[in-house]
Amino acid sequence: MNRRAQAPTRLLGTALAGALLLTGCSGQDDKTVTLKLVAADYGEDSATSSRQYWDDVARRFESGNPGIKVDVEVVSWTDIGKRVGDLVGSGKSPDLVQTGGFADQVAADRLYPAADVLSLDTQANMMESFSHAGQVLGTQYGIPFVSSSRVLFYNKAVFRQAGITQPPATWNELRQAAEKIKAKVPGVVPYGLPLGPEEAPAESMLWTLSGGGGLSDDVGNYTIDSTQNQATFGWLKTNLVDTRLTYPEPGKMNRTPVFTDFTAGKVAMLNGHPTLLRMAANAKVDFGTAPIPRKDGLAKTGSLGVADWMMAFKANGHRNEIRKFLSVVYAKDNQLKFDETYNLLPVTQDAFTEMARDGRHEDLKQFAAGLTNASFYPFGDPAWVEVSNRIKAGIGGAVTGDAKQVLEGLQDAAVKEAARVRK
Repeated sequence: MNRRAQAPTRLLGTALAGALLLTGCSGQDDKTVTLKLVAADYGEDSATSSRQYWDDVARRFESGNPGIKVDVEVVSWTDIGKRVGDLVGSGKSPDLVQTGGFADQVAADRLYPAADVLSLDTQANMMESFSHAGQVLGTQYGIPFVSSSRVLFYNKAVFRQAGITQPPATWNELRQAAEKIKAKVPGVVPYGLPLGPEEAPAESMLWTLSGGGGLSDDVGNYTIDSTQNQATFGWLKTNLVDTRLTYPEPGKMNRTPVFTDFTAGKVAMLNGHPTLLRMAANAKVDFGTAPIPRKDGLAKTGSLGVADWMMAFKANGHRNEIRKFLSVVYAKDNQLKFDETYNLLPVTQDAFTEMARDGRHEDLKQFAAGLTNASFYPFGDPAWVEVSNRIKAGIGGAVTGDAKQVLEGLQDAAVKEAARVRK
């Protein structure tokens, strides 16, 4: 995911190239529209980069739409925000961006509403919960692209060595399992707690939800410093961090190295998304999955639903061309190809139905079940990007320092940012 991909060079068709040479022209036909797509990379290296997927979709789209070209640039998750910002700032706005959020671009008035760039058939095929999560003040701008949830991954071989017979269902069971692993399987981190910038919002939200809290309430007010959340991070500090049952400085640990440690047998338990299924299977790890453990005494807690998004920028006026391209992007076969490649879940009804009945995807059913009662980030809040950045930078301090003080600081910053962007 940290590989910077170069934008591919696309050649004109043979006939058109010949015509240009005959007329002495070196430019593109005036009637040809070029769509600029910037997409996040879901692969771990060049061999698994999502550049291959987008190049294939673009090539097939161009063959059926000779008046439209698609310039594809695939960028690592680490760099994509800056890359899009640089393009917009230099007056070279992309037409489409596929990444993790959208509200900041809505606040800057850069996006088409989803209804302007999706056909009626494509709109009707979107799963309603995701379409709703893409709204800002009642209008949908974020177009869901892929989804996932989280489950607990555990190393079965390590569990056997430690004498653990079943995955933990509660926090205390998780702590007890971690203590056994530390005592009986030296050199293995009992629980991977990635609160570094890459995964901090997701890991934080998983723990707050499993503790009966959350990062925001049902109407969008931030609740970062709630009593439940203070208790959750206090529990993590006392029971996992101070007792050295996880990494010494969770705030510096990113998801990618923790996933890598799990696939190398160096981490026994962690919360993971569907991509880890493929990574662990390829590494031949004997692993299992289970629901996220919850605070003792809670009968049921919400789960984290995660969606990544497509945004359509209006700066270049290519609304009709964008609509044509997105109709191809959201076709069932293309959605399934991406989701199957990266072990993610669809956001369209037909692809979800197809995947659910396909016996090859049994390992994804537990993730799909988590979406039935899922809570999402406050994607539609323009303040969320800055709030998320502050969580990435500071939430790790809540498990190594004073949880109450850290959470109150983040809450205060979130409230001020929300007030600023809503003026």
